[in-house]
Amino acid sequence: MHDLESEFARGEIAARTRALTGPRPAARGAFVLYWMQATQRFEENWALRAAVLRADELSLPLLVYQGLDPTYPHASDRVHAFILEGARELDARAGALGLAYRFSLRRRRADDRRVVDRLAARAALVVTDDYPTAGVAERTARFAARAPCPVLAVDAVGVVPASRFPRAEYAARTIRPKVLAALDLALAPVRDRPPRRAMPDALLRSLELDALDLARADLGAELARCEIDHEVGRLALRGGLAPARARLRDFVRHGLAGYGERRREPTDDLGSSRLSPWLHFGMIAPAEVVRATRASAAFLDEMVVWRELALNLCVRTPRFRTMHALPDWARRTLAAHDADRREASYSLAELERAATGDALWNAAQMELRRTGVIHNAVRQLWGKSLLRWTQRPAEALRRLIHLNDRWAIDGRDPNSYANILWCLGKFDRPFAERAVWGTVRPMMLERAKGKFDVAGYIARHLP
Repeated sequence: MHDLESEFARGEIAARTRALTGPRPAARGAFVLYWMQATQRFEENWALRAAVLRADELSLPLLVYQGLDPTYPHASDRVHAFILEGARELDARAGALGLAYRFSLRRRRADDRRVVDRLAARAALVVTDDYPTAGVAERTARFAARAPCPVLAVDAVGVVPASRFPRAEYAARTIRPKVLAALDLALAPVRDRPPRRAMPDALLRSLELDALDLARADLGAELARCEIDHEVGRLALRGGLAPARARLRDFVRHGLAGYGERRREPTDDLGSSRLSPWLHFGMIAPAEVVRATRASAAFLDEMVVWRELALNLCVRTPRFRTMHALPDWARRTLAAHDADRREASYSLAELERAATGDALWNAAQMELRRTGVIHNAVRQLWGKSLLRWTQRPAEALRRLIHLNDRWAIDGRDPNSYANILWCLGKFDRPFAERAVWGTVRPMMLERAKGKFDVAGYIARHLP
C-alpha cells in the first residue's frame, strides 16, 4: 500500500495532471478548491488526491464543490436524479472522511451560474477533472480562461493515465500490449487521507454557495422545479458508490464465472456487469472494478483494453462525434454507397418511439428508454441497423448519438462514442463489399436468432 506522499503517488498525479493556466497560486487565496465534475467519488480519485497534496503544500484547507445545472446537453430527470442520489451519499460520508463538501443545484437556466467563479476568486488554486466528453473539457476551458488563480485538470477516468498514449490508437490490438504492460503498476493501491488543515466553519459560512441540503431535500420535488427534459424519467438504478459496489459484488459472485459465454445472452441479468452508469459518472473507481474482476480475461479485455481505447479516441480525436473520426477506408466506402437504396426509412421520431417494422430493434430501443442501457449483445445490431434505414451515413451517426445521449444513463461517455463509431467501421477492418454497407462489417437483425434468445428478449422489452 502506497502513501499519498509516496514517489509512486506523486508520479501518477504528475502523469495525470495538465496545467490549464499559470503555475503560481494566488497569493491571498484562503483555500484550495476541488471542483468535482466527472469523477463523483472520494475513493481513488486522482483529482481529489492532487487537491489534497496541493492544499497541504500551501498549508491551506480544501473545499470540495459539486454543482448541477440544466444547461448540459439532454439534461433530464434520469441523469439529474442519478447525480443527486450520488451527491446525497457523498454529503453523508464527507464529514467522516475529513472533507468539506458542498453541492449546489441550479434549477433554471436563468439562475446564477457563477458559483465556481466566486469560489475561485477566493481560492489559491482550483483542481478539477480532466474529461473529454459530456461538455466537461469545454466548460473547464472556458472557466480557466477567466479564472483569477491557477487551474489544474486531473485525469481520473482510466486505469492507466491517458497521457501514456500520446497518439490515437488504431485498434484494440495496438493499445492492448501497452495497457497490459502498465496494468500492475496502475493498480497499485494508494492510501487516501484528508487534507491536514480542516476547512474553518466561519470560512464556509462566508462563501456565497446556496448549498442544497441533500440530507433533507425531496429529490422528486427538486427535479420537478428544474428546467430539464421530464419525459426521460428516473430509473430504478440509484446513483452512488454503495449501489455500484453492491452491483459489483453480485457480478463477481454470480456472473464473472463463464462471463465469456454469458455476456452474449441479453436475458441473463448477471451475464454482464452493467456497471457502466456508475463508471460513467465516476462513482466507482475503474481500478477497484479491475482488481475485483481480474480473474476473467474476457471481462478484463472489455473493462481495460476497450475502455482505455475509447478514452484514447476521445482524447486524441478532436472531432470524435463526426464522420471525421472514422478511418479513411470507412469514410470512402460509405460515401461510395451513400445513394444506395435503403430497405426502409424511418424518421427520428419513429426511431425514438421504437416504431420500426422490426420487433428486435424496437425491443432494444425500449430497453434503452426504460432502463437507460442496451445490452452489449444487442447494441451493435441496434446501431448498425440505422445504416440500413437512413439514407446518409452521417445522418445515421447523428441519430445514433442523439438516441444514445438522450436516453442512455451512460450517454455522452467515451465508450458510447467508440461503440457507435464501431458500427460505421471504427477499430474494425474492411469486409466483402455489398450494397449500403460498402466494405463496413454488415450485421443483420435476422441473424440474431441463432446467437441468443431473441424471443425472450423481445417479450421482456415489448410486453
